[in-house]
Amino acid sequence: MGTFNSGDTWKRLRSKYRLVLINEDDLEEVVKFRITRLSVYVILSSFFILMMAITTSLFIFTPLKYYLPGTGFANAKAAREYRKLKIRTDSMERTLQYQQQYIEDIRSVLQGEVSSLDTGLLELPPIDTIID
Repeated sequence: MGTFNSGDTWKRLRSKYRLVLINEDDLEEVVKFRITRLSVYVILSSFFILMMAITTSLFIFTPLKYYLPGTGFANAKAAREYRKLKIRTDSMERTLQYQQQYIEDIRSVLQGEVSSLDTGLLELPPIDTIID
């Protein structure tokens, strides 16, 4: 197995290649470039960073950011209104549950399904502790 030599890697990155684009119909050279692996790497990296910058700036400086989940609202007033509506909805759900439970209890009483509690079975504390 070969050893790693940084000089060879630098040489490989700096070796020159020729990229030629040829017209297939008449075999005429349309464009030719002299490139290195390093230049290809730099160009692709620059292109990637440029695309990231454009995408980021689109989301930061345009209304597109409001279509991203979790980014919030247009302003603080809308956020307050959302919180207020959320609290109101939770309150209404809780009230609805209480009403449904009340209706179930009334229905069971009217159908005679309620067992009465015998208060005589309750244990009372000794009289001495009540008087003190």
